[in-house]
Amino acid sequence: MKPREQFMDKAQGLFAGLGSQHDQDAEQGEDEARRDPLRFRTIWISDIHLGTTGCQAERLLEFLRATESDTLYLVGDIIDGWQLKRRWYWDQSHNNVVQTVLKKAKKGTNVVFVPGNHDEVIRQFIDLDFGGIKIRDELVHVTADGRRMLVLHGDRFDGVIACAKWLAYVGDSLYTMILKFNQWFNSWRARAGLPYWSLSQYLKSKVKNAVSYITSFEDALADEARKRGLDGVICGHIHKAEIRDIGGVTYCNDGDWVESLSALVEDPSGELRLVSWQEIMQLKRAAKEARHAARDLVPA
Repeated sequence: MKPREQFMDKAQGLFAGLGSQHDQDAEQGEDEARRDPLRFRTIWISDIHLGTTGCQAERLLEFLRATESDTLYLVGDIIDGWQLKRRWYWDQSHNNVVQTVLKKAKKGTNVVFVPGNHDEVIRQFIDLDFGGIKIRDELVHVTADGRRMLVLHGDRFDGVIACAKWLAYVGDSLYTMILKFNQWFNSWRARAGLPYWSLSQYLKSKVKNAVSYITSFEDALADEARKRGLDGVICGHIHKAEIRDIGGVTYCNDGDWVESLSALVEDPSGELRLVSWQEIMQLKRAAKEARHAARDLVPA
């Protein structure tokens, strides 16, 4: 069997079969984390890159367990097929992420998976459902305040992906090296009591060509939404969380879970905003402390 066919078999098994497995590790700490979850109308997350050592699966698990939503969009690059074809890596925490998403779907969350370039193998299942998860190429989301937002991963508007995929593979290898260094560096920062910091995000903000590339990508996505008569666009792909107006079109990028650890959320009124893992954890800690304080005030 060819390596690509082997990968496809494994990916299909992971995606379609994990829901039937009972995983005790996925339950650890879940009851406490799910108490009084932070509720949103909609959550968008992308670029998780399960199957890589750079994936921040443990932090994503904390985020997923601390939040609930009517709809959860997985906006591409959830599973990193590029890396898995080179070397099979699947940590228990990656398994737990899949379990948690499947459990949300089973309990009534509308889960929609929009595949990206790293998990493009899933695109053969467009318009099918697996484990309660809808597979869609792209779609239009209508916010509570009536705005119509195009939802797609965004890789088709990346000139490198479209015109020189070999260069994208080279860039992916270099990016993986940066992430490995970033992982080591942040382990040191954690031991020193310092907050998480992303080297690659810093480099992107300082290197002129990277800034130009990101701007071109954002403009292209906004222009596509404009051509379709839509109010905005929501995407992932470039690992740069952003909300901004581009010529009257609302451009939103939900970020990623290897660097920025961010998500896009919609509140009940339709307002869109970016949230980080750090912010959600702080809100959960504050809620827990408030519960304990209220309990202490109750007479014995």
